Amino acid sequence: MSDPVPVLTIDGPSGSGKGTISRLVARRLGWHYLDSGALYRAVGVAAGWADLDLDDAGALVRCTFDTEIGFREGDGGELRVLVNGHDATDELRTETAGAAASAIAAIPEVRAALKDRQRAFRRAPGLVADGRDMGTVIFPDAPYKVFLTASAAERAERRYKQLKDKGVSVTMDGLLREILARDARDASRTVAPLRPAEGAVHIDTTGLGIDAVVERVLAVVAP
Repeated sequence: MSDPVPVLTIDGPSGSGKGTISRLVARRLGWHYLDSGALYRAVGVAAGWADLDLDDAGALVRCTFDTEIGFREGDGGELRVLVNGHDATDELRTETAGAAASAIAAIPEVRAALKDRQRAFRRAPGLVADGRDMGTVIFPDAPYKVFLTASAAERAERRYKQLKDKGVSVTMDGLLREILARDARDASRTVAPLRPAEGAVHIDTTGLGIDAVVERVLAVVAP
């Protein structure tokens, strides 16, 4: 019996840098990449297009099953996300989509519906999976697990700079409140709460540059 395809899970709260770090690490390793948050955001966008009530769990579960989600590489090598055939990448990165994704992720039936989609990304030669429950729920047998974190203030500042660069009008205070609220919601939900997986290597990215974090993560795979 052949060994299972290796997986590196990178979990952590919003703004910890796991998306950027995961993509760079996957590129360095030559492995596939899973942005699990994009799946939840895609359902959130589809729900918004359908004008669904985020408190209507039944409608959101149906939306999850009905939503087609695809990925392709953009002209600049970036990951583009297709929702029901439409490129929704930019819309997925809005605070509105993020809040919707967090609310939707708290619904057990939605998480169950997306579980098989996420596990299907596990293909040779390996997978780097980023999210909030990759090491605890989706790939509990992953041989490599990392939990990225950073101070709430730094995460808010990073998000502020990202949105300002895109011309989005935001305030630091507003972003900090949203991040703290999302942290509390993700950590307290009854299904797959945000927490480090057993045996995960903790990396605090506060004050660290991207290259330094990438090297620390790579050292987990090839110490």
